[in-house]
Amino acid sequence: MYDISEYFKSLKQQFSQHYNRQAGRRGPLWEERFKSILVEKSEDALLTIAAYIDLNPYRAGLVKDPKDYPHSSYGAAFRGNEEAQKALCRLMQAAIGGDMPEWSTVQAEYRQRLYIQGMQKGLDPQGQPIRKGFTPEEVEQVVKAGGRLPMHELLCCRIRYFSDGLAFGSQAFVDSIFDRYRDRFGPKRRTGARPMRFGDWQGLCTLRDLRLEPVSRPKLSEA
Repeated sequence: MYDISEYFKSLKQQFSQHYNRQAGRRGPLWEERFKSILVEKSEDALLTIAAYIDLNPYRAGLVKDPKDYPHSSYGAAFRGNEEAQKALCRLMQAAIGGDMPEWSTVQAEYRQRLYIQGMQKGLDPQGQPIRKGFTPEEVEQVVKAGGRLPMHELLCCRIRYFSDGLAFGSQAFVDSIFDRYRDRFGPKRRTGARPMRFGDWQGLCTLRDLRLEPVSRPKLSEA
């Protein structure tokens, strides 16, 4: 099977059937179907997507720091799993080119990209935020007002562009995907790349201009 969408469709169907037989239940098991987008092989696009994925447990309120979640590539790598460390090293090499970097170098640089500088992470003994920045409620207000969030704030949010945007990368990359599949779009559409709203995306674009909640507030645990 050379199509990852067909592979995951088959995998989810078979697992659902197996689980339903074991549990004596019926119906769908997964909340949503598998989705994927084309990602440009560039530093900005690859590392933005990777950081967004490794921040999933943080956005879900499962951990206060992404390194504390053991079931992610970053969490496993931080705990010393050599395969996970090699995977992140290969990611960094693909993003920036050159020779394969050492884990000691990747560890520091990748964590800087993950670290949530703008989000409040708790209170000190005097009840003041440990790090000054946006709360989840403030993020929601900015989005509703049509404002722009910096990249480190955006990665704390749920971003539909990364699941429904079809293609993600520079304007030239997205336009090239549009040209390749021009026959799948309406005759009135002239260009492919669509700028993303609500944030400083540093020139990155998607193929779809999403209108319904492309960016929504995170759900962070108070624990």
